[in-house]
Amino acid sequence: MGPPEAAGAAATGRGGKPHAVVVAYPLQGHLIPVTHLALRLAARGFAVTFVSTEAVHDQTARALGADPDGYDVFAAARASASGQQGLDVACELVSDGLPVGFDRSLHHDDFMGALLHALPAHVERLLRRVVVDPAATFLVAGTFFVWPATLARRLGVAYVSFWTEPALIFNLYYHMDLLTQNGHFRCDEPRKDTITYIPGVPSIEPGELMSYLQETDTTSVVHRIIFKAFDEARRADYVLCNTVEELEPSTIAALRAEKPFYAVGPIFPAGFARSAVATSMWAESDCSRWLGAQPPGSVLYISFGSYAHVTRRELHEIAGGVLSSGARFLWVLRPDVVSSDDPDPLPEGFAAAAGGRGLVVPWCCQVEVLSHAAVGGFLTHCGWNSVLESVWAGVPMLCFPLLTDQFTNRRLVVREWRAGVSIGDRGAVAADEVRALIEGVMGGEEGERLRGQVRKLRATLEAAVSPGGSSRSNFDEFVDVLKRRCGGQ
Repeated sequence: MGPPEAAGAAATGRGGKPHAVVVAYPLQGHLIPVTHLALRLAARGFAVTFVSTEAVHDQTARALGADPDGYDVFAAARASASGQQGLDVACELVSDGLPVGFDRSLHHDDFMGALLHALPAHVERLLRRVVVDPAATFLVAGTFFVWPATLARRLGVAYVSFWTEPALIFNLYYHMDLLTQNGHFRCDEPRKDTITYIPGVPSIEPGELMSYLQETDTTSVVHRIIFKAFDEARRADYVLCNTVEELEPSTIAALRAEKPFYAVGPIFPAGFARSAVATSMWAESDCSRWLGAQPPGSVLYISFGSYAHVTRRELHEIAGGVLSSGARFLWVLRPDVVSSDDPDPLPEGFAAAAGGRGLVVPWCCQVEVLSHAAVGGFLTHCGWNSVLESVWAGVPMLCFPLLTDQFTNRRLVVREWRAGVSIGDRGAVAADEVRALIEGVMGGEEGERLRGQVRKLRATLEAAVSPGGSSRSNFDEFVDVLKRRCGGQ
C-alpha cells in the first residue's frame, strides 16, 4: 500500500488548496484523457498545474490556427466555469529535448530516446520551480514516464501513476517478471502455450499480449522505456486507471492487492462532445454536413488513430475491401499514416471509384463523428480511447490492431465483450475478408447482435459514472484520500 497520509500536518498549496501537478505524456492518445483528468481535479477543488511539452503545445495551437506564443489552452474551460467557484488550472511548458519542429512521427526512435534521456532533467527543473509546498502537493504523471517515482521521492511529494489503458495491460506489464520466468518473454524462442499464471488473468494467449511483449529483441528504446517505467510504477503511491471496474473485476482486484488502484473511467470531455480544451494535435475537418446527408446507421467510420503506422499494402487491401463492400464511409487518414514521406498512400483512383458514398479527411473530432446517427460501424486500430468512445456511442467495431496495447484491447472487444469482430492481422489482411466483415457488421444478424452487445456495455459505462456508480465512487475516494494527505478539506 502507499505511504501513510499526513494526518492534518500538511500545509495547503496554491491559494490554500492542495496542489496537483499533472504531467501529460506527449502523445495524442494520452493527451486527451489526462487533460480531462486535470479538469476533473480542478473541479473538485485542487489547484492544478498542467505540464505539457513545447512541441505538443505548438502543434495543438497551430491545429486551431492560433499563435502558440499567446495561446492559453485552458482559457475557455476557465471562462465556462466562471459562474461557479472557478477552475484553478494553469499550464506550464517544458522541452522534450528536441526542436519544436522536429518530425517525431518520421523519427520515432529519436523521439523516444529524447523522452528517455533528455526530458527527465527538463521536468525536474520545472518541478523544482512549481512545487512550492511539497507536503501539500502530489504529482500525477503518465505511467510510461521513466522518472516519476524517483523525482517524487526527491521532491517529497506523492506520486500518482495515471494509466490510460485497460487494467489488464497494466497488470501484464507489472508482471513482466513472471512472463520472463515462465519463458513467454525475453527469450529467443518464447513459449506459444496459453498463459495462466498472471494474477487476476485466468488465461491469455501469447498473440494477445501487447506487441512489445511479443518481440524477441527487447533492447529497443521503447523496451528500455517500458522496463524503467514499470520499475517506477512499482513505487507509485496510487494508480488511477481509465477503465471501469465492472469490465475488468478480477484484474483490478489483483492489482488492488499490490497498491491503491482506482478505476475511474471512462474519462471523456464533458457531455461526450467537443471539449472546451483543445486536445487535438491536428486540424479537425467538419464532417457534420456530409454525415447529415447519409441515412441512419449507414456509414462505416474508419480511423487508425494518431500514432501507429500501416503499410501501403495493408492500406490498399483495406481500401479494396471498403470499395467492394458498397458501404458508405468516412475515412480519417492522417497524412503520415504510412510515412511522412508518403502523403498520398491510397490506391490510385480510389476517390473516383468511391464517388459520393465516401469522404476522406485528414483528421476529425472523433466523439462528434461516433455520436452521429449516420455512423453504424467503426473500423479501428483499437486504441483504448477509440474503444471506450465507440462503446459510449453504441457503435460496434471492426478491429485491426497495429501496435502496442491494441492487440490486447482487441481481445477485450472481440473475445470478452463480443462487441466487435477481428479483421486479419498485420501483414495478413485481405480485401475479400474486409469486404465480408464490413457487410456483416453494417447489416444483417451479425450487426444486430454486435449492436446489442455494445448497448449492454454502454449501460455498464453509464452506470459507472453515475452517482453511486463504481467510477464515480472510486474518484470520490481518491479525491478524499489526496485532500486528507495534502491538508485540504
